[in-house]
Amino acid sequence: MAEPQSSRFVSKLTRNTLALVLAGGRGSRLKNLTDWRAKPGVPFGGKFRIIDFPLSNCINSGIRRVSVLTQYKSHSLIRHIQKGWGFLRGEFGEFIELLPAQQRLDESSWYSGTANAVYQNLDILRSHKPEYVLVLAGDHIYKMDYGPMIAQHVETNADMTVGCIEVDLEAAKGFGVMAVDDNHRVVEFQEKPDNPKPMPNNPDLALASMGIYVFSAEFLYEQLYSDSRAKDSSHDFGKDIIPSLIQTHKVYSYLFHDERHNQQSYWRDVGTVDAFWSANMDLVSVTPELNLYDKEWPIWTYQEQLPPAKFVFDDDDRRGMAVDSMVSGGCLVSGASLRRSLLFSNVKVNSYCELEDAVVLPNVNIGRHCKIKRAVIDKGCQIPQNTVIGEDLEQDKQRYFVTDNGIVLVTPEMLGQDTHNAR
Repeated sequence: MAEPQSSRFVSKLTRNTLALVLAGGRGSRLKNLTDWRAKPGVPFGGKFRIIDFPLSNCINSGIRRVSVLTQYKSHSLIRHIQKGWGFLRGEFGEFIELLPAQQRLDESSWYSGTANAVYQNLDILRSHKPEYVLVLAGDHIYKMDYGPMIAQHVETNADMTVGCIEVDLEAAKGFGVMAVDDNHRVVEFQEKPDNPKPMPNNPDLALASMGIYVFSAEFLYEQLYSDSRAKDSSHDFGKDIIPSLIQTHKVYSYLFHDERHNQQSYWRDVGTVDAFWSANMDLVSVTPELNLYDKEWPIWTYQEQLPPAKFVFDDDDRRGMAVDSMVSGGCLVSGASLRRSLLFSNVKVNSYCELEDAVVLPNVNIGRHCKIKRAVIDKGCQIPQNTVIGEDLEQDKQRYFVTDNGIVLVTPEMLGQDTHNAR
């Protein structure tokens, strides 16, 4: 493979790239967290939403032409992008535009697959005249410079380049799994296989697709047009497009790897309640793998102008305190104790409460004398005083959703409360 090109070369490539963020998925494995919002619109990390990560990656990579494709319950997602991502300058050809499913080709046709979602907006894509198209999933947590991947795509003269990570064989069952030759060219692809093929140099790991693809623009248009006419196709990049190309075209892999530490770079699919809780809890550890304090690669978002977090009372039986925790703006911890917990914006925890390993989304009020452990509290919940969550899981199952790993999910609906603030 050719040596990496100059930063000027990479910046020219990113400037001529259009990014498509696929943000229309429901994310049903997140259970009630996606009852009122699409998965990319789910709050994450104290002050962000999941979609902020791929969008920030685009901006930080120098890709400033971005189209976001939405479909399922997209109101809160669209509102978030309109409020927080309108800072690009249209007169410089920069934009983040929203492409909701709008039956452009057929009055009865919504997006029926990832490839179909892009195909239905083909006329809009062509109007932007990109040289390269970067297709991204809008529902993963990671920090990535897309420039080197696009540069590799050009250097190898690839038709398609697939971003990939190394995962264990059990986890690989939920991904598209690739086999590659010594030049990183993809020679085999399996979509969510029951028996994933391990990597030749490591029988415990498989090479899995991240759902990130680079195409030369004209080549992508041709393939989408061809796929749209295949009656037996599900019109999905992983299930249909990639398998149809690897024998006849140049499809290469790009390994998302931390070369400095010789390890897999941080990437999380927070597609289940357990994974969502775990990824948020990672952030309160002493040295989290995902560094939100990185000034060189900031994560941008929309946030209200809120007062600083406040801790009050210092009595022996009522002390406002937090240990190994993150507390966002607008929060008031009034004579309550937090341990290994993450509070999103505008959370009030009243006196004599004890929170441990809790992820509390925005605009929650927790009444006095509550005990909450290993739980996710959804946006807008009003927790009545004396509520105990996470100690008796059998009792919790009668009212809340409890995962196999014992994480309790509480939403306003489960509490019999109005859901209009839970989006």
